[in-house]
Amino acid sequence: VQLQASGGGLVQAGGSLRLSCAASGHTFSSYAVGWFRQAPGKERMFVGGINWSGGTTSYADSVKGRFNISRDNAKNTVFLQMNSLKPEDTAVYHCAARFSKSGMVVGGERYYSMWGQGTLVTVSS
Repeated sequence: VQLQASGGGLVQAGGSLRLSCAASGHTFSSYAVGWFRQAPGKERMFVGGINWSGGTTSYADSVKGRFNISRDNAKNTVFLQMNSLKPEDTAVYHCAARFSKSGMVVGGERYYSMWGQGTLVTVSS
C-alpha cells in the first residue's frame, strides 16, 4: 500500500481542517490506518486510528472530542476531521497503515509498516 496525506494548511485557532489519506496498490479495506503528528522539536505521537472496517476508532486524549477519523474503503481514503484547532495542534501529520482484520486500533508506530509523506498543519493564535 502506498499512502499520500493531503489537506494541510494554515488555519486560525478554533477553525477546522480535514486531512485525507489516499491509498493505492493493495486492498485497502484489509488495513488499519493510524494518524500521527510531529511538532517541531518533539517526538512523533499517535493522534488516532481506525480499524479496517471503520467500526472502531481510537484517539489520543489531547484530541478526543475534537478530531474524528472515518474511512471510505470504496474510495481507498481515510479522513481526519479536525475541529476546534489549537496552536498546539501545529505539526506535520502522517498517515500510516498496517495489515489487520482485527477490530482493535493500536497506537504504537512500530506496528505500522507503511507510511505516507506528511502534510503540514499550522494553527495560528
